[in-house]
Amino acid sequence: MSQFNVTEIMTYHTPATDHRWRQALLPENSSLEQTIRNLDQNALQIALLVTDQGRLAGTITDGDIRRGLLRGLDLRSPVDSVLNRNPIVVPPELTREAVLEIMRANSIQQLPVVDQARRVVGLHLLDELITPGERPNTMIIMAGGKGTRLRPLTENCPKPLLPVADKPMLEHIIERARSEGFKYFVISIHYLGHMIEDYFGDGSRWQVKIDYLREEAPLGTAGALSLYQDRPNAPFIVTNGDVLTDIRYGEMIDFHLQHGASATMAVRLHEWQNPFGVVNVKGLDIVGFEEKPVSRSNVNAGVYVLNPEALNELKLGEYCDMPSLFTRLCDRNQRTIVYPIHEAWLDVGRKDDFEKAQVTLSSTQLHKLRGEV
Repeated sequence: MSQFNVTEIMTYHTPATDHRWRQALLPENSSLEQTIRNLDQNALQIALLVTDQGRLAGTITDGDIRRGLLRGLDLRSPVDSVLNRNPIVVPPELTREAVLEIMRANSIQQLPVVDQARRVVGLHLLDELITPGERPNTMIIMAGGKGTRLRPLTENCPKPLLPVADKPMLEHIIERARSEGFKYFVISIHYLGHMIEDYFGDGSRWQVKIDYLREEAPLGTAGALSLYQDRPNAPFIVTNGDVLTDIRYGEMIDFHLQHGASATMAVRLHEWQNPFGVVNVKGLDIVGFEEKPVSRSNVNAGVYVLNPEALNELKLGEYCDMPSLFTRLCDRNQRTIVYPIHEAWLDVGRKDDFEKAQVTLSSTQLHKLRGEV
């Protein structure tokens, strides 16, 4: 039997937070008996047969084993005769929606994830995609702003508690993240913060845990993080408390990990059309015309992923906005990247945005925002 280097395979990053797929790895020259034992132990209902270099040679399911035994194979038989050498596979960067579509269209319960060299780096399970497992990552929500642009609505109510479709904006964010498996939340509060604490408490009503960062004075989105003493041991999400979006927070964390970033910023493409015809000149000479040109730029969407080490750039109680933190990380040659979003997104910072949210947002879905922002 050839040498099987599991350690080498483990050096490659999986797009999922659950690494149980490694238990399904077997050498491609395994016997039926070894494969059956693996299927019994890994509980994933699939075995991933790999070469010495960790490349996927094929897959075997319980059904493949049973069909082989019916053909007269015994437990000592090599798996080659029942090995599916052309399984459907996907790359790590594929979105959850695309993975689900592929799995449903092909009626498969498991979908291997491979890199460009066809090395196994993960495994999608249909049951877990439909009902995500618990995420170890923390979500920090910035809810300390005064909401001055929404006055008089915010004179006696903090902006994140303003009701949208019969629920506070902050509750929509927490419930959305909880549906993806997030269980631990930290809320940064300042203006009328006691009302937020009174409403959410410790989070037990939502089957989550909630702690609070209490700003004595406004510290900015990044500066508030300096109050976070119990640092997480994994990348964490930071979101503004007035951003309602269809972003899948877990996928953003996976994207952050896949690209080896220190900090990731969600950005949204903003288009602006000049209402006038533009005349291009060189000195006094006209060199061209553009009729109402469209300018495009990426704008900050108010959702971030940070590595715990990024907090080292902050000083306790010192004001710092998030672009400044990203700049500090860049100056230290830390990788900072963008996460382009196409999902529904609405920054409820002005009265017209608040009114739009009331019209377009139901208590159970955000997708009605799509195409309207």
